[in-house]
Amino acid sequence: MTCLYIPSLGEGTSFESFAEIVAHLRAPDGCPWDKEQTHQTLRTHLLEEAYETLTAMDENDPAGMREEFGDLLLQIVLNSQIGSETGEFSMT
Repeated sequence: MTCLYIPSLGEGTSFESFAEIVAHLRAPDGCPWDKEQTHQTLRTHLLEEAYETLTAMDENDPAGMREEFGDLLLQIVLNSQIGSETGEFSMT
């Protein structure tokens, strides 16, 4: 299993810039792991991040929520990028 760390974006950074980073990870010159992913291979990661987010919420842990919401958002944007590439749907 591989883990990719993406540092938080700076103040005033747009959601579009984040989506562009994810698109670059899936591009031919992008990350080999990200390029291999499908909706099905990401399923367990989405579920795991959702549980981790709920745990942070249950513990009323703002720092944990911030981190886990970011991880969960990455999963959503990555699945949206795959949907866009296959013509199934897009983030918009």
